[in-house]
Amino acid sequence: MSDKPSYLGLLNAIALGESRAHCYLTAWMAVTPSPDVKRVLATVAAREGEHGMSFAKRIDELGYTVLDRPDARFDEHLAIAGSDRSDLEKMELLGLHELDRGDGPDIFDGFFGNHDIDIRTGELLGRYIAEERDSARLLRSCYEQLRAAASPATGSSQQLSGLEVKVDALCRAVEELRQIVCAQTMAPSG
Repeated sequence: MSDKPSYLGLLNAIALGESRAHCYLTAWMAVTPSPDVKRVLATVAAREGEHGMSFAKRIDELGYTVLDRPDARFDEHLAIAGSDRSDLEKMELLGLHELDRGDGPDIFDGFFGNHDIDIRTGELLGRYIAEERDSARLLRSCYEQLRAAASPATGSSQQLSGLEVKVDALCRAVEELRQIVCAQTMAPSG
């Protein structure tokens, strides 16, 4: 193609974003204690890495190269992903639980508004969109399971706190009884 494709910027943004997501999801995978979370992250990270490479390849096929654009959030995302925070907290901080829009509009709805997209790029975009939406559903489901698992622990913590209050009151009552019994045994009989 002699003319620069009007959608080249979109392809470049996807190549960069997907490659970066692959990096931080892989870092998270390395530290999660949960085999279930690791399984979801492995699926999504593999897709992200493949998308990054596929879009870089398509840009090359069109006669161009990926232009690096700084992402101020990447270092922050990588630090969160590799941290010792809980999987639930990471999911929330990275906003991965909010990607799935169900039947509502999402970022991908306007991709085919550009009628200049060639067939091969259209095929690549179509597969990418379908996989991204599926990944969003996987991440949302994972988040919901993490949140549900955390909820009973919160309830248990509240129950434990209530139990501690009752045990403390019981200990005070036993101590008062002990003092009464000791005072009665030491009192002179008369």
